[in-house]
Amino acid sequence: MNTELSEVNWFKSSYSGGQTDCVEVAWLDGGGVGVRDTKNPTGPALIFAPGEWDAFTAGVTNGEFNRPA
Repeated sequence: MNTELSEVNWFKSSYSGGQTDCVEVAWLDGGGVGVRDTKNPTGPALIFAPGEWDAFTAGVTNGEFNRPA
């Protein structure tokens, strides 16, 4: 998949507090989601299909990725 990301609107979570050690997200055409490192905006980005993003965010919400105690 070749997706042009230079013109998309990247944003950080409101919880980031303006820090630079964050990830940024962009809503892409066709429902995809881009994710990149704030410190390296011209570097590589991950691109998730809509269902992949939904599964990932559901896993985060449900604690699937919490560190073991």
